[in-house]
Amino acid sequence: MRTVFFDIDTQIDFLYPAGALYVPGAERLLPALAQLTRYAAEQSIPVVASMDAHAEEDVEFQEWPPHCVAGTQGQRKPADLLLERRVTIATTPGDYAIEGAQQIVVEKQTLDVFDNPNVARLLEQLEAERYVVYGVVTEYCVACAINGLLKTGKRVELVGDGIREIDPAAAERTLAEFAAAGGRLTTVAEVGAR
Repeated sequence: MRTVFFDIDTQIDFLYPAGALYVPGAERLLPALAQLTRYAAEQSIPVVASMDAHAEEDVEFQEWPPHCVAGTQGQRKPADLLLERRVTIATTPGDYAIEGAQQIVVEKQTLDVFDNPNVARLLEQLEAERYVVYGVVTEYCVACAINGLLKTGKRVELVGDGIREIDPAAAERTLAEFAAAGGRLTTVAEVGAR
């Protein structure tokens, strides 16, 4: 079964206490996230990594504090979550060559990775039968990703010990809706055992 990992917004501004939009407890995810990244590399599983890449005056900053401004330290991913052969897909519509890439970084300026106009074509190119999703924040960007992936009709798994929320009640609703829509909750250990 062709598998693709979806790493959602695992960026310094979200993962570390000093980050501009820190998700409480997210730094505790780092060992699990690094393990998933290593496993993907060892098993030749492509990793689609969404990344906020905001301009200094982005519309999103009317609702959220400024974060992940393109080119800043906070916008970057921790080194343990980067793979050597990467391609970046900007929000500018285009044809991006992904052949040979271990990691496909998909830039976005909104909560939803599917707002990047190149994602539909990317999914066609990847031809996945199974998506494994992890990252932050469960009830926001992760929810957008799993909902978009469920619409593909393919198998979608969410790594329960590879996600973190801001609002536990909202995250619980997200997980319940995910399960009701046919999604499957998994763990880092289960993903690595296959």
